[in-house]
Amino acid sequence: MTSPATVQQALRLFFDPEGLDTQRRKVCSHLLACHTEAMGETVLRCDHCAQEQHTYHSCRDRHCPQCQGRATRLWVERQSEAVLPVAYYHLVFTLPHSLNGWMQLHPQVLYRLLFQCAWSTLKAFGKDPKRLGGQLGMSAVLHTWGQTLDQHVHLHCLVPGGALNEAGQWKGVKGNYLFPVKALSRHFRGAMVSALRESANAGELKRVTRPGEINRLLDALMQHEWVVYTRHCLSHTQSVVEYLGRYTHRIAITDARLLAVDEQGVVLRYKDYRDEGKSRSMHLAGEEFVRRYLLHVLPKGFTRIRHYGFLAGCCRVRKVAQIRAVLAGEKESTAHDPAPQANLSTALDIRYRCPRCKTGHLCVVAELAPRPMWKVKPRRQ
Repeated sequence: MTSPATVQQALRLFFDPEGLDTQRRKVCSHLLACHTEAMGETVLRCDHCAQEQHTYHSCRDRHCPQCQGRATRLWVERQSEAVLPVAYYHLVFTLPHSLNGWMQLHPQVLYRLLFQCAWSTLKAFGKDPKRLGGQLGMSAVLHTWGQTLDQHVHLHCLVPGGALNEAGQWKGVKGNYLFPVKALSRHFRGAMVSALRESANAGELKRVTRPGEINRLLDALMQHEWVVYTRHCLSHTQSVVEYLGRYTHRIAITDARLLAVDEQGVVLRYKDYRDEGKSRSMHLAGEEFVRRYLLHVLPKGFTRIRHYGFLAGCCRVRKVAQIRAVLAGEKESTAHDPAPQANLSTALDIRYRCPRCKTGHLCVVAELAPRPMWKVKPRRQ
């Protein structure tokens, strides 16, 4: 029986570390070692039939398609404590493709400015007395890819439908949209272009070396409309939690989308949104697949999931409890702080049933140390 196609299999066939930076080399070494003896293993034994089972450890790299399921479940469990009983709005802020070259030269700078400008735009609209006149909350997740692994940098923002004003009152959104999309787009465009000019003047874009390129490109960007749109409006708590989980730990491509990996290249499945989202397949040369995959490796230490406003970590527990009390018509003193750690510890305390006898449970009896990781050598031409 043919083994299923995986990203790990494609990297084993086509990955060449020659000319790559340290971060991309490290990510690929993690993905190649995931669930192999290079990561070490746990020995499990059934407490009924004494059957032993060896389980290789995962790499836990955020770019790895094998390691995101459990991380997503635990993250959503923690975040579900902050979900409010209001409608939620999903907005997407997209950067023009003409900035893709700069994003490869200075990814940390442009990704940081994308978060800042998207929040400053929503914050300004939320504070406007003619709109909500208060503080919004926002959870934002950075995505850098399109369906065919091309570079398509955008920010998914999930925003509760309302604002908390200085008097502690909640003003909810009325209608099926949060703010006018065209107005958001133009405000975001102006904020982003201004932030890029300031960064260039501060020397943060020093790798853009062509004479006059910065001013020429930024002037051109102001002549076109930018893409900002709302995708859905959710009103049920569980739907919001599930919806959020689908975006938080998503990576450029999962193993499920790979149809075949062999010496001839990689065949992947994608949705063609220009044709009503129909499913299609694409064949890529192996080297091209790896190149596109590595476009989406994030800078070391970069935080791709961020929270703002009353959902920021420094005030979330207090303000979410305050909003819930206002919405419930109760005094703030009756609200109690959530205790997410209780559920989290339960999720971690899992006993697996023995696959052989179906009666006993597998217990850990030994932990085997990782074997020295191999050095990936350049492929011979």
